[in-house]
Parts: sequence; C-alpha cells; structure tokens
Amino acid sequence: MSKVEYLSRLDYIWKRDHERHEKVAVMFAHIHNSFHAEEENVAVDSELTSLKLLNEIITDMDNLLLKAEFSRVEKIKVIGTTYMAAAGLKPNVRRSSIEEEELEPFDIETNAATLVNLAVEMMQSLQRFNSHLFQNYELRVGIDCGPSMAGVVGNNKPIYDVWGNAVNVASRMETTGEMGRIQVTEETAQILMNVGYECQCRGKVFVKGKGTQTTYFVTKPPPNERLDLFEVLTEGYSKTEDTRL
Repeated sequence: MSKVEYLSRLDYIWKRDHERHEKVAVMFAHIHNSFHAEEENVAVDSELTSLKLLNEIITDMDNLLLKAEFSRVEKIKVIGTTYMAAAGLKPNVRRSSIEEEELEPFDIETNAATLVNLAVEMMQSLQRFNSHLFQNYELRVGIDCGPSMAGVVGNNKPIYDVWGNAVNVASRMETTGEMGRIQVTEETAQILMNVGYECQCRGKVFVKGKGTQTTYFVTKPPPNERLDLFEVLTEGYSKTEDTRL
C-alpha cells in the first residue's frame, strides 16, 4: 500500500465519526461565465468545452490548497459550479499527518482570514485563466463562521460534509452577493476587522430563512498583508436595501 493511499484511508477513518467543531469558517465560491450566460441555446460540443474549462478551473483551485498557508482548509465538494470549502474542522490535517506532528486548532479569526485569502487567490487564478484562454469567468463568494457538525454520510460513495447554521448562511451570502466580491455577515465582518481586515457595509439584504440582515463586503487585508493581492476584488459596489433570493 502506498503512503498516499495509507494516509487517505486514515483520513477517511477519522472523518467517519461525526464531530462538532466550534470555530469553523465556511466558504461558497460560485464560478460564473458571462459569455455563456448570454447564450440561450448552447450546443452539446459547447457544453463539453465548458465542462473541460470548469475542470481546469476547479483543478487550479484544488492546487491552491497544497500551499502551506491553506493546509488546514478542507475542500468539501463542488455543487454544480460552486466550490465549497471550510477551515477549522480538524487540527490534524493532511500536512500534519505526513509530518507526523500535532497541530493546535486555529482560532475563529485565523480560520475566517484563511478563507478570505483563499477566495482572493482563487479570483487571481481566474484572472490568469481568463487572460490565457480569452474567457470571462468571475467568482462570487460568501463566507460565514460558527459551530458546525462534520462527518461522512453513507456507505455507498460516502461523502464528507458539514452541517450547521454557518453553512446555510455562507451559502446565502454567496447567492445574494455580487460578482468579484466577498460578502460576509455583520458578525463575520467584525471577526475579520478584529484582525485588521477592512469591510465595507453593503446595507440591508434579505436572506432566505433569516430575514433582513446587514451584510459587508471584504475590501482590504490587514496592514502587514500584501495589498496588491486584494486588487482583484471588484471596485465599488451597489448598496442594496433589500436583495431577495
């Protein structure tokens, strides 16, 4: 048995048991191509091309998780064209398993900041992808934080998944957000601002199942971070009093 296969099986064993995690950050990132959205009748060959392009984009995003700074991020799944990931689920992640060292769990601020930085790098990856292949893909991101349950569901094609209010709200932050922006709740904005991020109040947004909430767009990193990385975020925003989904 190879080392990769061995670690994969160990990874599956601990995930089988459902666990509650208190300091989880959840991200939904929706991939959108305005070129294809304008086409009413898409041929089969065009759909196949789109699928191949999507696979390249998802692969590029997966590769970002190999970076040390994102080693604690867990890719949950891809839903259609939406990439779901979480941070703060397990202290003993794949990198620590390889190095055989125990890691302490990060705090909620670090988990939230990690997903914001990941989202920004995903947007940069899309920009490079667009320039090389003359495409117009964009990313719309929603992030929320809070306690969550995680574990494997089912025996046939078991899936590791996450449940909780943070998951539902993060999904709504994505669907009610704007392309090229990272939308968060007021609570998550405060968490990020506590560690130096700048967040701009969007206004009142209607969130299905939650009512009207005040949401924020993440705009700038802490002073000690690279500001140029955040230039990928869309400048300006539409202040919305009641955005419905």
